[in-house]
Amino acid sequence: MAILARLFYWQILQAEKLQKNASDQHVFSMILPARRGEIFTQDGYPLVINTPASFVFAEPKNIENVFQFSQQVGAILNMDSASISGLLTGDAVWAPIQHKVSNEDGEKLRALNLRGLGFEKEAKRYYPEASMAAQTLGFVGSDEHGNDYGYFGLEGFYNRELRGKDGRISIEKDSSGAPILVGNSTRIEPENGSSLYLWIDRSIQHIAEKKLLEGLEKYGAKEGTVTIMDPQTGGILAMASFPSYEPAVFSKYPKELYSNPIVAASFEPGSTFKSLVMAKGIDLGVIGALTTMEETGPVQIASYNIRTWNNVYNGTVTMTDVLTHSSNVGMVFVQQKIGTEKFLQFLRDSGLGDTTGVDLEDEARYELRDDAEWKEIDLATASFGQGIAVTPLQMVRAVGAIANGGYLVTPQMVKEIRSSDGKKSIRMAKTKKSQIFSKKTTEIVKEMMVTAVDEGEAKWAKPKGYRIAGKTGTAQIPVSGHYDETKTIASFIGFAPADNPRFVMLVTLREPSSSQWGSETAAPLFFSIAKDVFLYLGIPPQ
Repeated sequence: MAILARLFYWQILQAEKLQKNASDQHVFSMILPARRGEIFTQDGYPLVINTPASFVFAEPKNIENVFQFSQQVGAILNMDSASISGLLTGDAVWAPIQHKVSNEDGEKLRALNLRGLGFEKEAKRYYPEASMAAQTLGFVGSDEHGNDYGYFGLEGFYNRELRGKDGRISIEKDSSGAPILVGNSTRIEPENGSSLYLWIDRSIQHIAEKKLLEGLEKYGAKEGTVTIMDPQTGGILAMASFPSYEPAVFSKYPKELYSNPIVAASFEPGSTFKSLVMAKGIDLGVIGALTTMEETGPVQIASYNIRTWNNVYNGTVTMTDVLTHSSNVGMVFVQQKIGTEKFLQFLRDSGLGDTTGVDLEDEARYELRDDAEWKEIDLATASFGQGIAVTPLQMVRAVGAIANGGYLVTPQMVKEIRSSDGKKSIRMAKTKKSQIFSKKTTEIVKEMMVTAVDEGEAKWAKPKGYRIAGKTGTAQIPVSGHYDETKTIASFIGFAPADNPRFVMLVTLREPSSSQWGSETAAPLFFSIAKDVFLYLGIPPQ
């Protein structure tokens, strides 16, 4: 029984390990890395490509002087010679020294003409546009086995498609570890990865990043984002955020910068959320654009007083006035008309509490609290965008439904995937849609948002001759369980041209120091970007 148990242990439980050990005694194998797929904008410009490099290895049996070999190679590769010497001990046929050695260093090594020094072709990531769209792209690092692996953004989400399939070299060796010249030798070439063609437009991305950097400096903001989406297809035309990093040297930057805040970080949307609540009220038929209310002073909810942002009350006002003047008191009126049950259902239908489904690795999910946990004051503040958490992309997606006739679309980064040999092309499936507003409702709210732009606090910055639907937002930032009145997130969301929207865009600025108001910071930045996008797309003023 003991013998049978031992045989079972060897032949069944340890079979795979023992077979590998036996194979390692007479066969040497080495991985041939596949060339990783590249990433292009929709207009064909490369964001991530591969530049030739070399995998440098040693053949210890052929090295005449290990000390001299290690000194010479280490000096060029900036490696400690003792580390290289350590790799050359034992009976290994080949010993890996360094991956992704540049062409320049590779040529220096070849010029040494050292016996026992070998090279295999590799590819190294290169970024022609430097840090453009860095947090959207992600970067390539190493997994636990030292192999290339994509992290964050597109590199992480599409790692399997991009990485391809590695090849392998296998050579029989004798008892001393030397290759058997007449032995079996196999070489399986790698299958290179597929390339991604994005919805991102290089020119629009450049405009967004350039203007955002200027805006951060001009308004003294700590952070900022710009998200631009085609409301019909869900294609992301631009995604910019700062501070950022350079993917080529990602390890030199703090890890906190790796995640894309447009999909991974939440904020309270403030008054930009009012257009959505207004749309729901109109869709349910409980209010209309010309429905009136009496705005005579603060409204009391439980023990709280809700005021207008400027403590100005305008008496009898329409719902269009409420949106134009961004009245918190008016939005509480709308929420009460909608009712608790339907309001909470509206939050879920709008995509809050769930991911958008965008094809980026680091999208976060910020769940809504359970229905039973909502108090009257929570419902009231949510009506004007405080006390709820959204990502910038969730807001763009939701307001995009007003722009496209009522449909919540799934945002998409990748438009097409092409195989390395060009023989196979996969166009991504059409974006999924779910209707959350009627077309009639969106036409009404669209005109209300146009009025909010033309007559609101930021009308001075609007490009002349264009119909833009939009809404400003200024949300206080919660700190240690309460709101800090001196710290805000200023934002502006809108779409244009209003009658045939080509894009929906959200601009956010965190803690602007020049002014805390979205109408004086985020709104003019939005209009500045929109003006350049109009020119690029050839959209003339009306």
